[in-house]
Amino acid sequence: MSTLTLKGNEFKKLIINGSIKLKINMNRINDLNVFPVPDGDTGSNMSATMTAGANAVRETEETEIGKIAKVLSRGMLMGARGNSGVILSQLFSGISKGLEGLEEAGIKDFGHALRKGVEQAYASVIHPVEGTILTVAREAADRVVSAEKDIEDFEELFVIYLKELRASLERTPELLPVLKEVGVIDSGGAGFIEIVEGMQEALLGNMYPDDAQVDEDYKVGSSKMAMAEIESGEHFGYCTEFIMQIDKMSEFSQTKFIEMISPLGDSLVVVQDDNILKVHIHTKTPGDAMNLAQYYGFFINIKIENMTLQHTEVLIHQDADHQDDCGCGHDHSQSIAPALKKKYAIVAVVNGDGLKETFIEMGCDYIIDGGQTMNPSVEEFIQATNKINADHIIIIPNNKNVLLSAEAARDMIEDKSVHVLKATTVAQGYSALTMFDATEDIDTNIEEMTNYLSKVKTGEITYAIRDSKNNGIEIKKDDFMGILDGKIKFSLPTRIETTKSLIDEMVEERSEIITIMYGKQIDESEVDEIVAFIEDSYDLEVDLINGGQEVYSYIISVE
Repeated sequence: MSTLTLKGNEFKKLIINGSIKLKINMNRINDLNVFPVPDGDTGSNMSATMTAGANAVRETEETEIGKIAKVLSRGMLMGARGNSGVILSQLFSGISKGLEGLEEAGIKDFGHALRKGVEQAYASVIHPVEGTILTVAREAADRVVSAEKDIEDFEELFVIYLKELRASLERTPELLPVLKEVGVIDSGGAGFIEIVEGMQEALLGNMYPDDAQVDEDYKVGSSKMAMAEIESGEHFGYCTEFIMQIDKMSEFSQTKFIEMISPLGDSLVVVQDDNILKVHIHTKTPGDAMNLAQYYGFFINIKIENMTLQHTEVLIHQDADHQDDCGCGHDHSQSIAPALKKKYAIVAVVNGDGLKETFIEMGCDYIIDGGQTMNPSVEEFIQATNKINADHIIIIPNNKNVLLSAEAARDMIEDKSVHVLKATTVAQGYSALTMFDATEDIDTNIEEMTNYLSKVKTGEITYAIRDSKNNGIEIKKDDFMGILDGKIKFSLPTRIETTKSLIDEMVEERSEIITIMYGKQIDESEVDEIVAFIEDSYDLEVDLINGGQEVYSYIISVE
């Protein structure tokens, strides 16, 4: 059978089948990690994001491909989890824009949409790293567009598209040094290929059952795939954010605007939705950035945050123990914001009963259960803020893979003042809370807390799930790894030995405080041995927290 045009209902089947295939194989994608740690979640994040979009598509009564694609885009954005999920949602959002207004799509239409998806995904990252899903999607889309005149039907289009996707994936180690060192390829690209393969199967009439289960028997074995860590750039002096309405639409070009504003700073995000422009930039000259933007229209909202130190005041909170039982049988481990409106409320993403209790004691009003392997969706952040009655809401992600979802939620919330603290570890979030002062204004608080993030070293102890090599370090399965600020420093046979070595690496002459957050199933006698080691070796104040967290035996903060 030859498919010359793709109708709305056929597109629905492709999306649903692609989502199911990724779900079946998400454990394989989860295991594709540069770091051999037991917390890979690329597959879970991409699957949750894709499933949210597929569910939205299932429920819509729209029949035009352009309108169905728009429903898909909205569903994926609301369900986006982690960096990989947010990037995937932007890829399909761009595809949606390419299909806008169409009842059905031809070969040329679809190739154009694939290219639009790539453009939006690249734009969402601002400082894209080659050798990732971005490269894989771009090279494959370019191949389809270049061959579109010779492509006879959609069956041939998918053959050409998938062939280039796989070839591009194999080339990723040549573009990203961390992949080449470990001898692996990018897992975001591998996850995208699972989706496209599922779409191809649907086109050929091979549908996966709706109740298909995740392949729990998959083991990494000799597979050579992995996820690249995308490093962010240096942070500049002022965190500057604004939303504006564009009046001079005929003169405005998002691409040219990005080119003009990029030299002014880093951590740049520029999102245009019709005549609304949202901009985030770390810059030493926020006035220059705003003057550049103001030429095109007027500001709706402006937020400028500088990056210093002061004391904290703990907010009143309602403990999680005081929640009413909803009778659903689930454990809702979160605190609920008071009904009366207050000046501030803080939302934090934390895993582990002890850590949840600690963050509540430190002033958090709402705890979202999550972190590594459990990245909250954009919608979960929106639901959390909807339950809070406060002038200003501060979200603390506590994980680099949660940050993008939190920021996406912030950008979607228009009726509340929501701020995302760029804390990418639990240690950073915990320490930054000590800088919060409810008597100060929001700009001062974000400034103080943000500035303190760079003063915190984060150490983590976990075990290796396979033999590997990273940064020249030989890693043996079941060894314990000491990770400092995201980089593996040690791989040793015993947890005690690894923990002591990591502490030695973290402590400096100017260090004053060390906080040990120990995880589930850690014996107190082991903790006592570590504390005795610290007291014998260093003149430090030692704080202990029974965090009860999964995956990481110890989370260590040195300030």
